[in-house]
Amino acid sequence: MSKYILPVFVICVLAVGFVKKVSVYNSFVEGAKQSVSLVLSVFPYICAVLIAVELFSASGLNSYLSRILAPLFRLLGIPEQLCELVVIRPLSGNGSLAVLEDIYGTYGPDSYIARCGSVIVGASETVFYIATVYFSATKVKKLRYAVPVSLFSCYLGAVVACLICRFI
Repeated sequence: MSKYILPVFVICVLAVGFVKKVSVYNSFVEGAKQSVSLVLSVFPYICAVLIAVELFSASGLNSYLSRILAPLFRLLGIPEQLCELVVIRPLSGNGSLAVLEDIYGTYGPDSYIARCGSVIVGASETVFYIATVYFSATKVKKLRYAVPVSLFSCYLGAVVACLICRFI
């Protein structure tokens, strides 16, 4: 079924363009031109965030922060083994997938720890990357409460994920 979704979508777009008398190819080329300028304007911000995330992980600050926050996470119902995952998830999608893979290897994919980790990764987002892309694309300079509220939601989601997984 999935191999037919993209061709059906393309045919639907072409059909709607034909019915509405829109030059689909020219619209596509114009959109591609605009995306190049968007990528060039957003690239420095993304580069800065990616470098900061890599420095955070390479410096060992991630492990140190995980050890410090472990008692708090345990109090909130998040297993101690997921502390590193909960800390790295708002920063790096690939980093959190690597931590989740280690969790699968250590505890097994059907364990409570792995289920909690899977829900945390699947139900949360890389807050800093998304904030960088959206706010730099819209030229917003004053973030106000966007990042703190996003981080709070991310961590609250981790608590709820572990709570739900206890009953599954």
